[in-house]
Amino acid sequence: MKISQKGLYALQALMMLARHYNQGAIRIRDVAYEEDLPEKFLELILLEMKNARIVESVRGAKGGYQLRRPPGEIRLSEIIRLIDGPLAPFGDAEQLRSLIDRDAEHRALYQVFLDVRDAAAKILEHTSLADIVDGQGSGSTRRKRKKKSEEATVLPMVVHGNPRGKDA
Repeated sequence: MKISQKGLYALQALMMLARHYNQGAIRIRDVAYEEDLPEKFLELILLEMKNARIVESVRGAKGGYQLRRPPGEIRLSEIIRLIDGPLAPFGDAEQLRSLIDRDAEHRALYQVFLDVRDAAAKILEHTSLADIVDGQGSGSTRRKRKKKSEEATVLPMVVHGNPRGKDA
């Protein structure tokens, strides 16, 4: 499965709106700044989300965008399908089932593709914005940033092999 840059931006923007759910509308400028997203591109993404009734816009001095439904009711699959189309690169499930029925020689291969598609779809359909926001659902008022001393460090990868670099 591949998610476009636009899809990734949409998910990041909606996560930010989920963190601020029930706190009023958030200006595009603030979403762009907090998530480090290009503001003009974000405008187009949020307009698409508005047309799909995932977000709503509020006009005026305190205007901006906010989620239309609670974060727990917005599934990642809904967002990804809207922006990037089908969830899997193997075509739709019906097309794969048809290939499984018609092409006996390659049936096992198509079944694997169907299984991968179904697994990806199941995960995305059962994961909401609330599930991925700060690992605790909505309600967090600020994005939690770790101090430099708390950040995870990268451990060197240990490669096992011939210590002298010679082939055995």
